[in-house]
Amino acid sequence: MSLLAKSKGEVTYKELTTLHKWALVVLISMGSSIIYAPMYLKNVFYDPLMQALGATNADLGLMVSAYGIAAMICYLPSGIVADKFRMRSLAGFGFLATAVLVFVYAMLPSVQICLILFVLMGVTSILVWWGTRFKVIRLCCEENEYASKIGISYSIYGVTGLVIGLINAGIIAAISGSAGVQAMLIFLGVVIAILGVVSFFLIPDFKGEINKDAKLFSIKEAVQAIKHPGVIWACVAYFACYAVYQGATYTTPYLTQCFNADGNLVNIVGLIRTYGIGLIAGPIVGFIATKIKSPSKTILGGFILSIAVLVGFILFPQDPSGAMVASILVVVFGFTTYGAFSIGSSPLSEVKIPMAIFGTASGLLSVIGFLPDVFIHTWYGGMIDAQGTAAFSSIFGFEIMFGVIGCVALVMLLRSIKKHFGATDAVAEVEEEAAKA
Repeated sequence: MSLLAKSKGEVTYKELTTLHKWALVVLISMGSSIIYAPMYLKNVFYDPLMQALGATNADLGLMVSAYGIAAMICYLPSGIVADKFRMRSLAGFGFLATAVLVFVYAMLPSVQICLILFVLMGVTSILVWWGTRFKVIRLCCEENEYASKIGISYSIYGVTGLVIGLINAGIIAAISGSAGVQAMLIFLGVVIAILGVVSFFLIPDFKGEINKDAKLFSIKEAVQAIKHPGVIWACVAYFACYAVYQGATYTTPYLTQCFNADGNLVNIVGLIRTYGIGLIAGPIVGFIATKIKSPSKTILGGFILSIAVLVGFILFPQDPSGAMVASILVVVFGFTTYGAFSIGSSPLSEVKIPMAIFGTASGLLSVIGFLPDVFIHTWYGGMIDAQGTAAFSSIFGFEIMFGVIGCVALVMLLRSIKKHFGATDAVAEVEEEAAKA
């Protein structure tokens, strides 16, 4: 079958060529990295973005918070939207609508206009596009292939983010001032628009992709999910995990403001921390979790290591001569936080949630887990504006607090697993050993 499957009618994955299936995986994986890049540019290009927009630290944080609030509202209904519309339509429109907003963003408007743009990007990238992220990959493979496909997808995500980030860094290095930020945003907008056009032609109409019986969010199912043993602790742990992961973005201004580190060095370190380290952190941490048969214990270890690095940040003298050592600590922190976050949702699989409410539980996990986006950036940005470099010790102190909350939640989760599912796991292990024998 041709890659241009739009005119072929409804198909299943069995009717797609291997090339077509992999093309879909690459398209969606690349898209999942690029479509969110404009909203999180401050993670890497903090100072250039702040200067180009004439914004304060709090302003940058408020913009991401505006996006986070819109995302929180859109996560749950995005699943319903994904069951009601064609993947081709959602992916294409989501990409193209986001691209238009990025082009407006490239005009470097006022902070007030940026807040509106970030809310609208929350709608286009979450309500419209987010549901395609996992569903397209599921539709183009067998059920038992999904785990490996999604793992490869995250690797493609990391590689794409690193490559796009390096190109962005090159643009910022080559074009000084606000013109460099404008060129970077225009570049991102063009790439996102191209992905939108490709989506209309590459993604076929899948049989069974539209569920006419898809229901609105069920309060009853939400209550069932909340009452299920361990779910609340899994959500709290994910919340803490994401809070520490997002706190890592403030190591960028930490290097520039506390150590006067070279801007290009900081950009590269930020890229390695945000994308490059993920190429090894995710697979390594995933392997450890599989080996010890406990994602929760693995994440707990990640929290402990992250807390140790945060203590190092607080104690390390803030002197320009220590910029390189501080950069190494930042990369190590990136490894521990990215690694833990990459498997942060896995504890849900340990509490044996019935499939009937698994989607609802996953939705709750997203809403609670990504809640730090709503407040943490405004909070930390305001602290930097008010306290200057002295704020970073406080920020790292609060990050330690989130890490401790995560540790407590995971300990409670492990106790819940042992109490409610320990016997089941023991029987399963005996059966597994018997099968091997």
